Amino acid sequence: MSKTVIVYWSASGNTETMANAIKEGAPSAELFSVSDITASTAAGYDNLILGCPAMGAEQLEEAEFAPFYEELKPALAGKNVALFGSYDWGDGEWMRNWAQDVKDAGANLVNDEGLIANNTPDDDAIAACKALGEKVAAL
Repeated sequence: MSKTVIVYWSASGNTETMANAIKEGAPSAELFSVSDITASTAAGYDNLILGCPAMGAEQLEEAEFAPFYEELKPALAGKNVALFGSYDWGDGEWMRNWAQDVKDAGANLVNDEGLIANNTPDDDAIAACKALGEKVAAL
């Protein structure tokens, strides 16, 4: 049986809400805030579900999440990866860029363009998060 981890960073709680909904869909997955897990520990999982909101000029959060991701990136080749996050402005460019970076690292991107929610996830976004969790849990 494959091991799944959900790792997220959240400032406003929106991405955390998404992470919790994904966990509902993947109850056997382990859930961590990025500050509570190292990249080397995360690299030991078969399936990684990574969440970060858009920050600044549509980029990953720079103090905690981006350094974690950069350290993890060399270990992504051949792994199943799913991405999610919330945003308040722009059109999701940060997620498209992140998804391409994950593909370029050799990972199997489970959700081709990532899962995004504008501000507080609505019922549709929560349902999509649960479905994403179910999809990854079935891998």
